[in-house]
Amino acid sequence: MKQLIAFVQKEFYHIFRDNRTLLVILGMPVVQILLFGFAINMEVQDIRVALFAPTPDAFTQDVTEKIRQNGYFNYQGNMQTMQEVEESMRKGKLDLAVVFPPHFQREMLHSGEGVVQLITSSADPNRGSIAATYATAIISQYRMEQTGAADIPFQISTENRMIYNPRMKSAYMFVPGIMGLVLMIISTIMTSVSIIREKERGTMEVLLASPLKQATMIVAKTIPYLIISLLNLISILLLSYFVLDVPIRGSLLLLTLLSLLYIFLSLSYGLTISTLVQKQINAVIVSAMTVMIPVLMLSGMIFPINNMPPALQYLSLVVPARWFIDAVRKVMIQGLGISMVWQEMVILTGMILLLLTVTIVKTKKRLE
Repeated sequence: MKQLIAFVQKEFYHIFRDNRTLLVILGMPVVQILLFGFAINMEVQDIRVALFAPTPDAFTQDVTEKIRQNGYFNYQGNMQTMQEVEESMRKGKLDLAVVFPPHFQREMLHSGEGVVQLITSSADPNRGSIAATYATAIISQYRMEQTGAADIPFQISTENRMIYNPRMKSAYMFVPGIMGLVLMIISTIMTSVSIIREKERGTMEVLLASPLKQATMIVAKTIPYLIISLLNLISILLLSYFVLDVPIRGSLLLLTLLSLLYIFLSLSYGLTISTLVQKQINAVIVSAMTVMIPVLMLSGMIFPINNMPPALQYLSLVVPARWFIDAVRKVMIQGLGISMVWQEMVILTGMILLLLTVTIVKTKKRLE
């Protein structure tokens, strides 16, 4: 235990002695969370929509058909109850629900006015906003067609109800993404570079020849970056909550557990990279190519996965950040519990075991 503590202290000395490294691993999360949280705003397609009409009539059926034929929507069917609508929205199966009041056609023809409610999930604010805009346009176009054909003086208006993010703040979308990006980059790059630095300096051979067990050495080298990653997690959550006004609706304990799983996975990947390359610059390049680009492009952080070609959608399945970001949005923004994120947690755990297995197989007792 004394050897472990002494090695951890040595690793912290290495970190704090390099001001540039310290600035990157502690300053980068603050800069990125502020820039991405305030500045970026994106659009999406392939909107999952369902309809609820308690008393179907010709008007509701026509509007349903218009929505089904629209290329921007992914029609999920008709809901039987409002409870089913709310449950589907809560589970993240819908982006939009079009709700007609009872006896919609009869009341509209009698009073000359009808109101259609649009319920959108605004955990992704751009998706929610565009979904409501497209549905409103379809309903307005249908009203004009009917008025022109039958000369019926009626109006159909829409009433928008935004859930999870009623103020449509883009920070709700990007904070989980920044968590996935920052934690993966810091944990992976810094861990791999730290171990390879020991190889380049020749000190790894001394450590491997010492009585210190290999597992103890590896654990000791990863503990500082685990602690730093936890500090970054705390800073991101504090900035998100107090500066960007992003709520934490779900369990903070579950959110922390998810983040710990993801950090362990990132550290494991850093260890795996250290067994595959021999130079620090190569470790940085490999980490950037296999971590930063996939997280930005294939995790759903910026570009919706549903809009991607099938090949890229399948490729995104092996990107850990995809599962982490999706789980964080469910817990942090939608307030869901472990019953809704257990699949993501199992996948992340499986990836950790796979990476550790590869690392153990590739690691040699003596350096060549």
